[in-house]
Amino acid sequence: MMKVKILKIDSKDLIDAQIINGKGFTLPSIQDGWRFNFPRHAKDKSAHTYVLIAEETPENIEGCLIYKMRHELEPYMAYIEIAPHNKGDEKKYDWVAGCLIAFACRLSFALGSGEYRGWLAFDVQEQNEKDQEKLMTLYSRKYKARKFSETTMYILPEDGETLIEKYLEAT
Repeated sequence: MMKVKILKIDSKDLIDAQIINGKGFTLPSIQDGWRFNFPRHAKDKSAHTYVLIAEETPENIEGCLIYKMRHELEPYMAYIEIAPHNKGDEKKYDWVAGCLIAFACRLSFALGSGEYRGWLAFDVQEQNEKDQEKLMTLYSRKYKARKFSETTMYILPEDGETLIEKYLEAT
């Protein structure tokens, strides 16, 4: 478990939240209005599933992350999504994605081996090419991710440390 702070939009307050192991939770899926089927993806033996919950509403998952070690040494953010109620103009909380990405960066330092330690790779695969470019631009601008190939992006160790300081060590 990791204690974090997320921004409550209506009051502009940073509130207490936690990133915890997803075991024991009913993971969100497409039927719940999410884009990914987390219960199915979490069955992968190499998948480590985490959920972010606000302490004021622990019954609600605010965001979900599936982290893997590809080839047992390369840190990889396989799936990340914020809850539907945290998107758009009516969103309830901000910083959810930042906290989950920073947590994945932290895992990359803890679990990455050799030259992969601290690096975080992930793929952005949207059905619409414009949506994919828009999301990749957001990851670049907001989280300092860099494009590696058509769909693959990565976060450098030093940029991961900056995200960890901002989102995981917020006071």
